[in-house]
Amino acid sequence: MTLLDIAFYFFALVTLVSAGIVVFSRNMIYSAFSLLFTFFGVVGLYVLLSADFLAVTQLLIYVGGILVLLLFGVMLTTRILDVEMKTGALQTVPAALLIALMAGTLCGMFWITDWKAIRGEPHFTTTAASLGELFMTTYALPFEVASIVLLVALLGAAMIARRERAK
Repeated sequence: MTLLDIAFYFFALVTLVSAGIVVFSRNMIYSAFSLLFTFFGVVGLYVLLSADFLAVTQLLIYVGGILVLLLFGVMLTTRILDVEMKTGALQTVPAALLIALMAGTLCGMFWITDWKAIRGEPHFTTTAASLGELFMTTYALPFEVASIVLLVALLGAAMIARRERAK
């Protein structure tokens, strides 16, 4: 077992255990902080996969932005801490069907994929430079269109929030 194998198993264990705490914890603060460790585990897995751009994006956007916003929302709202989640047949049956469908899909993808084994030490390369070059040359137009769509969505959300407050 190499150091990379140990690192993979560590990050996979951190991701799975903390994701389980997010799902099964009844305390919102525990769930939010466990989500932090889930995101960090995914960042570690991206680094091991040589996906440095995805790792940095995950770190900046999810950990740096969304999770901090979620934590402030949970900590500043006292009503959320007293909410009891109720489960029943209306939630359990669709959840079980969805889990069975997802598990079947993942098992099917596992069996039909042609897995290639790498012999020797893996070769790590950076992807940020090639992605940046592609975004600014070949995919410049779709990149700009996506930025305009996101800007319009942000302006629309601000207008809706402003209209709600005015009432």
